[in-house]
Amino acid sequence: MLIAERIPLDELSSRGESSSFLQTAFWARHKERFGWKSEAIRWKREDQEGTLLILLRTLPAGLVLAYVPEGPDWTAGKEDRETFLVELSQELRGILPLGCFFIRYDLPEFSVFDEPAPSFNTVLKKAPLDIQPPDTVVLDLSQGYEPLLRAMRKKTRYNIGLAAKKGVRIEKAHPDRLDDWYSLYRITAQRDKIGIHPFAYYENLFSLLSENKESRLELFLASFEEELLAGIIVLFHKNEATYLYGASSNEKRNLMPAYALQSFALKEAVSRGCTTYDMFGIPPSNDPDHPMAGLYRFKTGFGGEIRHKPGAWDYPYSRLLYLVYRLLESMRKFYHKRWKKR
Repeated sequence: MLIAERIPLDELSSRGESSSFLQTAFWARHKERFGWKSEAIRWKREDQEGTLLILLRTLPAGLVLAYVPEGPDWTAGKEDRETFLVELSQELRGILPLGCFFIRYDLPEFSVFDEPAPSFNTVLKKAPLDIQPPDTVVLDLSQGYEPLLRAMRKKTRYNIGLAAKKGVRIEKAHPDRLDDWYSLYRITAQRDKIGIHPFAYYENLFSLLSENKESRLELFLASFEEELLAGIIVLFHKNEATYLYGASSNEKRNLMPAYALQSFALKEAVSRGCTTYDMFGIPPSNDPDHPMAGLYRFKTGFGGEIRHKPGAWDYPYSRLLYLVYRLLESMRKFYHKRWKKR
């Protein structure tokens, strides 16, 4: 039997099994600033228990969708994962708002390299859109930077050296330089045809984490002489580092500032005692025809373990409302993935 109850938001950090920053109180407070509400839940099932952050989005006509980022912990109900998720969803129905017509899980379990991602085939429905990137590459930092450097592809090591030789300068920047970074991010979004949040979204993240003891956000900038070429935002959470956002100019890309930035961030992660560095999103395979094939080559060039997560899966509370929403979401996917990128 599975039971669930509400808990204070701050107990997510102290009780949660998941190490993901997406299951923390600071992430909940960040999303609340931009239209979401949150519920912190503690669940118990036989000899297992854990906590869960659920984000709630209100839609027209009083409807609500529930979203669980990177949860629940992959060890929960591992012997029959789908049965566990169904039981959890049914129990949460009494806690979620009356207008909630489905709950979506962005699941943390994964397969590696060319193995197919975990999937389900009975009650849960694969979502038309994934919220978090289901495919990524994670670097092992436990042996330090030098073994990591030796394991990188030859071209990646060459580009890191080239940036240093040409005089690309990397700095750990104060958050007051975030507006400079955002100017580059807008250029990147236009060049690569990707959607980005308003400036306040990134500013709020830095504000929330300025005094956080277990999580820290850093802005690294790359310059040549006095010209800003690129910048990345990296999150350090417990023993994990995650490359969240990257921006670059259209100028002097031949100086390889993106490689210098990642090298700097990796060294910083090692110095902080991090054991993993998550590149946080790659295309699902090494397909040269994929629109983001260059991103795949860039990120996998640093080595690491390629991971494939199952992505987002839904448990409907109202089948009719859910089918309508799926149709609208599929149309949105077509617009963003096909039409907008033509």
